[in-house]
Amino acid sequence: MSQSYDRGTVEDFGRWREFKAGMWAWIFHKFTGWVLVGYLFTHIAVLSTATQGATTYTQTIRGLEALAIVRVLEVGLLAVAVFHILNGIRLLFVDLGVGLEVQDKSFYASLVLSGAIVAASVPTFVSGAF
Repeated sequence: MSQSYDRGTVEDFGRWREFKAGMWAWIFHKFTGWVLVGYLFTHIAVLSTATQGATTYTQTIRGLEALAIVRVLEVGLLAVAVFHILNGIRLLFVDLGVGLEVQDKSFYASLVLSGAIVAASVPTFVSGAF
């Protein structure tokens, strides 16, 4: 029987510093996946207003787009979706055996590319909010 050692709350809390790129990639991928699932329910709720008529749906969309916070959240949604897609493609290649030696570099590349795409898209998303 193996023995376990209780590290204590303070020591366990500090273990995040031991995480390597692979653990961060896993955490970010899971987090972005759950955010996208949560957005799916919000998206369905907004689309359900279309069943009450075209004018209700149009008013709902115009009302949401008029809010600055919604435009900022859209930028966040773009960041989440782009990273999740790029990291998923990276994982596909890793599962196929391509790039096994450079997993950490490809994770950082997906982060940088996600940031570049989001930064380039910010003016488009925020243009009418303020």
